[in-house]
Amino acid sequence: MLDFKKLFTSVADASLRLIGKRFVKKDLTTALQFCDDLISFKGIASGIAIAREITDIYSTFDTDQKLSFFKEINNRFAPSKNEVEKKITHYLSNKNDKSLKQLGEAVEGKRQELIRRLNMAPNGTPFLVSMREDLIKFLPINTELKNLDEDIRHLFKSWFNPGFLRLEKITWETKAAILEKIIKYEKVHQIKDMNDLKRRLQQDDRRFFAYFHPILKDEPLIFVEVAFTKGIGKSIQQLIKPKTDENLNYDTATFYSINNCQDGLMRVTLGNFLIKRVVFEIQQENQKIKNFGTLSPLPGFADWFFSLNNTKLQDILKNYDISKLEFLKSPQLKVGDPKIVEEEVALKKLVCHYLIHEKINNKPLNPVSRFHLGNGASIHDVIINGNTSDYGYSESFGIMVNYGYQLDKLEHIHEDFITKGKISFSDKIKKYV
Repeated sequence: MLDFKKLFTSVADASLRLIGKRFVKKDLTTALQFCDDLISFKGIASGIAIAREITDIYSTFDTDQKLSFFKEINNRFAPSKNEVEKKITHYLSNKNDKSLKQLGEAVEGKRQELIRRLNMAPNGTPFLVSMREDLIKFLPINTELKNLDEDIRHLFKSWFNPGFLRLEKITWETKAAILEKIIKYEKVHQIKDMNDLKRRLQQDDRRFFAYFHPILKDEPLIFVEVAFTKGIGKSIQQLIKPKTDENLNYDTATFYSINNCQDGLMRVTLGNFLIKRVVFEIQQENQKIKNFGTLSPLPGFADWFFSLNNTKLQDILKNYDISKLEFLKSPQLKVGDPKIVEEEVALKKLVCHYLIHEKINNKPLNPVSRFHLGNGASIHDVIINGNTSDYGYSESFGIMVNYGYQLDKLEHIHEDFITKGKISFSDKIKKYV
């Protein structure tokens, strides 16, 4: 009788001896052979060693080699259509748990199993996050790789489930290494230096929270910055300016910056869980805070405006003299141009049209709007000169948006948005729609 235990041990030992020689070629063919080994019988025994070799070889690849690697594993470990058809036939004939399980395995293919086993490598999770960051860069012109990306994202949504994450309040006492990374990762409103960061961490009227994963030590995944204000904040410059001696009678938590730190976790939903968790933490800590909202950027609005022809612009603004907005197209447009305020009504109408009617896949074109509306927020107000910086003007002519989080209506608004595509907005917005 065949001794499976001895066979298992001998295969594992042989594989480890091969790897132990350390003269393994650092090329695509070798990497793919190791991938075959990793999801084979011997991969069960020596998975850590094999996975380590794959990650070591991948780290030597240039851009072209990485693209070839992704294309090869995408095809090599994709579901077999013939096998799926066989399992469907088998299931329809038997309709039992075993045949259903076999059908599921056939439909999944081997890509997800390969990723699971690559995670066995030392630093496997950080490696896979970094690898997906590389993969995402190839997707725009290599659409066939979207299936591979979906498989990785599917696994990441489980591995980075908020139930596994640790929420941490960031303070001036937080490790310097983490504070330095936060300065680096802030993409919405630049943090110039530690003194600038210190203002955002002051505990009387500011809060700063981040999610961490136990495997990615000292690596924030996503963080949110909050200011306590009287009503929802209207100026980002006011929110981040040096502290004054004003004793504000605040009643609102204004979320003014939220940043995903790991590009490899793009579209792995973390932000909505973070905001809801932070709302709960603030409610528990400070009973004075009754309202929650955001002062949010409007990325892409200027580019969208520049893309409009006069016919569409006139259609949106009706009887308005559209020539009054020609100044926005001037390369000499400067921060604080008084014409921005003079044409406030027309600009607010354009912003409201952009947020409510301009869509992609039946969802708002604007990514920030998609995020907050999907969270159950409402468009509360459009703020002229909300961001009077060069960046703010180049991105959206300085315009920002308040989104309101009405806690008793979150689930209803969320469901309407997801199932019906309905966009919730306040009475302030109605007159511009």
